[in-house]
Amino acid sequence: MDQDLRHEDIAPSEGSLISFTDKAVEMLKEAMKREGVQDGGLRVAVVGGGCSGFQYNLSLDDSARPDDEIVTQDGVKAFIDPVSAQYLRGTMLDYVTGLHGAGFKFLNPNATRTCGCGTSFSD
Repeated sequence: MDQDLRHEDIAPSEGSLISFTDKAVEMLKEAMKREGVQDGGLRVAVVGGGCSGFQYNLSLDDSARPDDEIVTQDGVKAFIDPVSAQYLRGTMLDYVTGLHGAGFKFLNPNATRTCGCGTSFSD
């Protein structure tokens, strides 16, 4: 059975730009350690494309850019550019495992439609 969490099972911190489940924090810390990113964080971006209009882009970055919004939760930093921030406000990042593999999943209250692959959305 898929260990996926439904939207109603977890709620982002009120007023937060983005928040992480405990499992997402654990997996991000592991990835950062494996990649040697000590003082940096996770860059979260929304870019045009995907089958629903926008798609999420995750990467590790050594430092924030001057105009980034920085969110810190349980020792994990997220760097978010101003354009992406408008699409991500209130989003929860989870890490799920299931029959189709494992990976990060966005629970975005701003998305009016998401595609089956879970990596793109429309607002």
